[in-house]
Amino acid sequence: MKNETNSKRIRIAVIDFKKCSPQKCGFQCISVCPVNRLGKECITKSTELKPVISEVLCTGCKICVHKCPFNAISIVNLSAELHTPIHQFGKNGFRLYGLPVPAEKQVVGLIGRNGIGKSTALKILSGKIIPNLGETKKNYEEIKEFFKGKELQAFFEKLSLGKIRVSLKPQAISKIPESFNGTVGELLEQFNESGKLPEIVKRMGLSGVLSSNISNISGGELQRLAIAAAMLKEADVYFFDEPTSYLDVGERLKIARQIRALAETGKSVMVVEHDLAVLDYLSDLVHVLFGQKSVYGVISSRQSVRNGINQYLEGYLKTENIRFREKEIRFAVSSPIKEITRKKAIEYPAMEKKFNNFSLKTESGIIMKGEVLGVLGPNATGKTTFVKMLAGELKPDKGRLEFSFSVSFKPQYLKPIKGKTVKEFIDESNVDIELFNREAVNAFNLRELFERKLEELSGGELQKIAIAVTICREADLVLLDEPSAFLDIEERLNAASLIKSITLQKENACLVVDHDVLFQDYLSDRLIVFKGIPSKKGHALAPQEMESGMNEFLSSLGITFRRDPQTGRPRANKPDSQKDKEQKKANKYYYA
Repeated sequence: MKNETNSKRIRIAVIDFKKCSPQKCGFQCISVCPVNRLGKECITKSTELKPVISEVLCTGCKICVHKCPFNAISIVNLSAELHTPIHQFGKNGFRLYGLPVPAEKQVVGLIGRNGIGKSTALKILSGKIIPNLGETKKNYEEIKEFFKGKELQAFFEKLSLGKIRVSLKPQAISKIPESFNGTVGELLEQFNESGKLPEIVKRMGLSGVLSSNISNISGGELQRLAIAAAMLKEADVYFFDEPTSYLDVGERLKIARQIRALAETGKSVMVVEHDLAVLDYLSDLVHVLFGQKSVYGVISSRQSVRNGINQYLEGYLKTENIRFREKEIRFAVSSPIKEITRKKAIEYPAMEKKFNNFSLKTESGIIMKGEVLGVLGPNATGKTTFVKMLAGELKPDKGRLEFSFSVSFKPQYLKPIKGKTVKEFIDESNVDIELFNREAVNAFNLRELFERKLEELSGGELQKIAIAVTICREADLVLLDEPSAFLDIEERLNAASLIKSITLQKENACLVVDHDVLFQDYLSDRLIVFKGIPSKKGHALAPQEMESGMNEFLSSLGITFRRDPQTGRPRANKPDSQKDKEQKKANKYYYA
């Protein structure tokens, strides 16, 4: 983080105790610390036999940072204005500076990377965590005094007295089946404080799974169930932590409309979301979060949704006068496929595949060398089936696919090999190691993961490893099924840049299935659009240019997108706005 003023700095030292393993290194940080060598106790052993760093004695030399074999130590200089954290997770633990502020009758979005405090902020505002102001423990009287004269003083006053009712949709929906054993309908009945169960079930598209056991429903159904449960509670403030994971584009926009409808009834709503197009579509205001993963997070002042997202992409917050990223993120305003003449890489025939209750038809197509071909369409219309046929994992019933080309395939669901380290997995994956080290390691900061076991990685870390390995193998065709899943905003755009760069360098072909419209816009040269009736039949159209493909796809959803003049990013128009009506009348749903 750069502060463009000459303000004083404070030093923080953070240790990631998930990585720290002093039994293996013999407390190397203690032995290399120059302050310790002078006879002072800058780094010591705790009673739990873990290192403890004194931020007062630390000189910021960062020798311990560089010598730590597990990359577990971070030493950071911050502006003195951030002296008191809102919450700190123990000595040398992660700390959060600032809090977002709920707004009545409005949706407030939180935008930022993973691991910098978004979920922590929601837990504090929903009463799950009492902030400690960097100390061991605080009570609400002390918190109210800390926020005296600010909006949050009144909020915490009401929260502490039980005068604010809150509802929180958690991020980790995969844990729901672990804590509840029953049907979808039974769980929703427990949350039906508003008495709107039939209405919410219909709006969330859950009518067909009410009698299903929660352990048997899909990820998308589980997400809609979690959202429905949160909406059924009678509350003043609603918090939604990553509500669109596992959902297709149409479902994401429907959920966004339902969340906006809550605010329109007078409720305060706050949302954490990594799909920028959806966040833009549903939010009125945003807070930008920046910092260093697992080290610290800072929450900006509240801004309009357009200014907040644009400043996040620019990497510079005007109000705070802080630059937190060197590189600005911009979007191309036209598809590169129009500007470059490419040679054919892969040709596939029209194909058909039938299952018991589902059938898929695909039109024939050609993928060019150096091209990234995006795939968009509703869930359960055959996108993964299509990819598996191209990968040779499924044989089409009609249409002979000649495998005169080699394939590298990243599936939708990743299953880590138990017992293997990341480095061992990479060494056994037949990657172009020079390309991998030159491009992927730096883009995804993978070196710090090399000694970790695959089963210990988070969903995002595992996704980055899988993408990097898949695109760095020698192959004529690279297939990536939902590569943006579990990645934060910057990781998604880094992944898009990496995929595009390596595809151009290797001059092979790449096909990417993903539901993030902004990600596809940033990445793809052309597009395959899927249509059909979910779980019954699907139809894949032939590849077409981005403008015509997106226009066809978005028209089926009734959504129009315009270009932001500052960043070039696609922005969803609010329903029935003047711009929305103009574009629909002109049949220009995209690139207008």
